[in-house]
Amino acid sequence: MKIKKINLGLIGFGTIGSGVISVLQKKSALLENKLGVKIRLKRVCEVNPVLVRKLKSKKVDICKNADKIIEDPDIDIVIELMGGIHPAKEYILKALRNKKYVITANKALLAEEGEEIFKTAKANGVDVYFEASVGGGIPIIRSLREGLIANKIESIYGIINGTSNYILSRMSECAVEFKSALIEAQKKGYAEKNPHFDISGIDCAHKIAILARICFNQSVNFKDIYIEGINNIELSDLNYAEDLGFCVKLLAIAKRVPHGLQIRVHPCLVPKGHLLANVKGVYNAVFIKADLIGRALLQGEGAGALPTASAVVGDIISIAQKIPQKNQIDFLNIKDRKISEKIISVDELLTRYYFRFTALDKPEVLSKISSILGKFKISIYSVIQKGRQQSQAVPIVMMTHEAREKDIQSALAQINRLPFIKKKTVAIRVERI
Repeated sequence: MKIKKINLGLIGFGTIGSGVISVLQKKSALLENKLGVKIRLKRVCEVNPVLVRKLKSKKVDICKNADKIIEDPDIDIVIELMGGIHPAKEYILKALRNKKYVITANKALLAEEGEEIFKTAKANGVDVYFEASVGGGIPIIRSLREGLIANKIESIYGIINGTSNYILSRMSECAVEFKSALIEAQKKGYAEKNPHFDISGIDCAHKIAILARICFNQSVNFKDIYIEGINNIELSDLNYAEDLGFCVKLLAIAKRVPHGLQIRVHPCLVPKGHLLANVKGVYNAVFIKADLIGRALLQGEGAGALPTASAVVGDIISIAQKIPQKNQIDFLNIKDRKISEKIISVDELLTRYYFRFTALDKPEVLSKISSILGKFKISIYSVIQKGRQQSQAVPIVMMTHEAREKDIQSALAQINRLPFIKKKTVAIRVERI
């Protein structure tokens, strides 16, 4: 029997692209043996002269115009790894209209422009695969699209940014402040020179938008996602959390609630006994609650050339198995859905809160803070004040009973205007998982 050949075209040769080429070259015989299909990387589009020289050493056909890949009738799968919204979006749409399957790791593009991309794929009888967009080597997309397809997903909690998780882990384990941990992450290559997307929570928000789309079978407007990063977290917050029986994690959350869905990204206090509390360093993890499986945790390396390349190659194999049958399984056909669940504003969130006030050490401070909290029906669970420094700023740590986010923010706005409050209050939500 003649072995079928699947031709690939790769647009963008960076860290992930290099890993993909390396895996395909090293594992080609193994893949052909298991699949019965020969996978051939026919052409790579790259304009950077330094990267072009690297490609030449790998004996790969190089072009500087992506159209040579997109319009090549022999290429079955287009892999987009260039990143960014434009021109990546235009390349993907053109490839789909040319009846080519597409693989991408472009989380920002899918989160913000995914509706048009998936609609175009459906109209042209092909599919978009994007395992590498969330969680690196963790097969979370495939698990949700295939393995858990019969489940009704109730909630999903993700530690899905290795940079932020590394920073929080190092702060906690080595008793260093945020800036020192960030510099260390940059030196080790775990954080970008400009780490804004990672530490601000935007990267997590892109990823949870993709996961929520699959879990709840509906479009997600990226602007509806509440986003808060770890920029304001200090070492003292991690220490206080430890004393209270928690650790601090940046969580991406998508869950069903009465009357709709919550989709949000922010730091959380997680009970130390929970599985997510033990996910440290650059590792990612996704914790799922569903009606059939109950609770499940998927964990692994969330970034890096080889884990992410593993996800891309997995998508190649999935498509290669479909091409001979020319079948399209539309897991993201949400256009026909008549009713979409509303994304509930974070203002309606009901949970416990941790506060760290920085206030002058005066007798009336606690009573005035408590009075404002009481005005907004916020009940205090506990108070910690370690040490006294007369007429100097000291931390006051509070835990509340359940309260509504809208009331919390209104109360803090008033408290932060008090003359004895010397820094903006740190507020961290306690997440019941």
